[in-house]
Amino acid sequence: MTKSILIVEDDKEMAELTSMLFESEGYRCAICSDGDKAIEMVQALNPELVLLDLMLPGKSGLQICKEIRAFYTGAVLVLTGQDNEISEVALLKAGADDYVLKPLKPHVLIARVESIFRRLTPIEQTSAEHLVISGLHIYPTKRTVQLASGEALNLTTAEFDILLLLAQSAGTAVSRDECSRVSRGIESDAYDRSIDMRISGLRKKLSNTPIGDSIIVTVRNKGYMLSKS
Repeated sequence: MTKSILIVEDDKEMAELTSMLFESEGYRCAICSDGDKAIEMVQALNPELVLLDLMLPGKSGLQICKEIRAFYTGAVLVLTGQDNEISEVALLKAGADDYVLKPLKPHVLIARVESIFRRLTPIEQTSAEHLVISGLHIYPTKRTVQLASGEALNLTTAEFDILLLLAQSAGTAVSRDECSRVSRGIESDAYDRSIDMRISGLRKKLSNTPIGDSIIVTVRNKGYMLSKS
């Protein structure tokens, strides 16, 4: 089935070129050039991925990302010219799954989107139909997580990927590199804070549930572990 992408970009020429690029790869695209209308379009179209420019008229990409995460569980890939740690931290806190720096290199952009979609595609032979770990009910095929009460835990794409990885290795430490490969399709480096921020986001969401955030343990010099209970 053809996957859909909503391109939120105010530069009309850039948006059209990006749309043509993805359509040539077999994707279905829609374009939004106004930050104030972007949230309505995400609700109406519910695309598999939102390609979101950071600098927009009206609401900024950061504001849009925060607001759509209240209801949108698909992937968000941000386009940004701000190559600094503060920008990365802000994007991850807002719920972005990944980001690509401008000026865009078409092959890099396509590769990053394909990596996201590969992670969204369930691998039946390695994913159990239903995992129950530490009070969490994890459904790999549906990509949903529920508490024992039946309440859904609203996670971003990357947060779900990391939680599933930790659950599949519960009781054993998982390295930051493994988490990075699962959530971004690339290995981390000594300056990469993205995994730490995603773990922090997971812990924050778990802290607001009866389960609590202590089930995710930092293992010094090794990575992270989901404790069994």
